[in-house]
Amino acid sequence: MTPYQFIKFSVDNGVGHLELNRPEKKNAINDSLCLEIEHVFLNLTDDVNVIVLSGNGPEFCSGLDLREHKAREPFEVVKHSQMWHRVFGHIRDSGTPVVAAMHGAVIGGGLELAICAHVRVTEENTFYRLPEGKHGIFVGGGASVNVANVIGASRMTEMMLTGRDVDAEEGHRIGLGHYVVATGEALNKAFDIAKGINKNSKYSNWAMTTGLSRINNMAGQEGLYTESLICGITQTSEEVKARIDAFLNRKKS
Repeated sequence: MTPYQFIKFSVDNGVGHLELNRPEKKNAINDSLCLEIEHVFLNLTDDVNVIVLSGNGPEFCSGLDLREHKAREPFEVVKHSQMWHRVFGHIRDSGTPVVAAMHGAVIGGGLELAICAHVRVTEENTFYRLPEGKHGIFVGGGASVNVANVIGASRMTEMMLTGRDVDAEEGHRIGLGHYVVATGEALNKAFDIAKGINKNSKYSNWAMTTGLSRINNMAGQEGLYTESLICGITQTSEEVKARIDAFLNRKKS
């Protein structure tokens, strides 16, 4: 196992666990933490079928580590933002399903990170915030696309302008979270979901996690064409044939 400074990563029976591990900093994101996340996804082995993403300590993630934020030249800011896009894109597009277990603060860059997970479990004490307006900055980790795609540009604009907290119930209602569980139960729920996903075909998991978001960004006819191509790739694999045969045989018995 590769030693990391700011995260932990382990695998058990096909289920990986990627844990943000800066509890003393409320799991604030610095460049090194980003690059450690990237290292995990670039080096995933075939035995990892699904990943649970969580945060150690009382908060999931308090966002950008402002203490390490420094003034940069415009082009340097652009490159820094694109690095976040690249890293968070691994979570969204690797083909391995990611289940986020959230609690406490999910702020700024923490929301940009979490929204890339395919399934999001929140505890009752979870709250979301986009405080960039109060800091005089703008989102740079993909929220203008990824968060806005979930909640809409109008609602995201309101969240950024006001910097208000969105609680777990409202977050669930607008799509930031898919499940709300009692405080202290998000990780258990996330692992239960992950174990179920682990039983799916890897082909189907790949198709669902990489295909749907792309089709969503296409015009209708192009989306339907792409759906047919993905359908052809997944449904003709030997694994899927065996699964369908097993299902049909079970129905006959």
